[in-house]
Amino acid sequence: MNETICVLDVNIDNCSAKQAMKASVEYMSTAVTNVVELVTIETLMCVRDKPDLRKAIEQSDLVLPAQTEILEAAGIADVRHMQEIKTQVYLKMYLKYLHKNHSRVYLLVETDEEVDRLTACMFSRYRGIQLAGAAKVAPGAGTDDMLVNAINGGEVDSVIAVLSSPVQEEFISRNRSLINARMWLGAGKAMEPIYKGRTKGGRVASFFDRLFFKREIEKNRREMQAHG
Repeated sequence: MNETICVLDVNIDNCSAKQAMKASVEYMSTAVTNVVELVTIETLMCVRDKPDLRKAIEQSDLVLPAQTEILEAAGIADVRHMQEIKTQVYLKMYLKYLHKNHSRVYLLVETDEEVDRLTACMFSRYRGIQLAGAAKVAPGAGTDDMLVNAINGGEVDSVIAVLSSPVQEEFISRNRSLINARMWLGAGKAMEPIYKGRTKGGRVASFFDRLFFKREIEKNRREMQAHG
């Protein structure tokens, strides 16, 4: 699982959902906090002019593409891999693993609505997961100590972060050495379809995200050709 792709200067692991899940199971048996990051178009666009953020992402133990456009940008057209990403196979496998093993989980979100919807999703589809708590995360380090204490006090197996970039990446970069969880899953907005569904507003936002991303990829290619 050493094969990587590079999109907008970010190195991303190119592996199947099964391979990613195998690594995640291994992470869940360790004593340190392992970080898995699901990279979205939003993340890559946010990283463009932020080398520190790029470094934080690449310090993750596993960096996975969350949208098919990322594979396309890297010139990968494997139908099976595309379908796995489109249907969020890895994310669903991980949630089922937590459910099966009655794992303790802490949720990090941005809004009260996300707390309600995520909690309802867990209770209806993954009842075996033990929710140790959920908290809203705001930009900046002002509440880090309180959140870290809440996570550690819950004696959790996994933290699932459903945060926008760069809030998600900056939080774990600052606090990785302080968190006592076996695995941090930076699911970001890639998890929205699972607990929120594909709303009309979400589809519109997604369309423009994809449009700007494709323009940025083309611009990057032209610049590489000009300097090549």
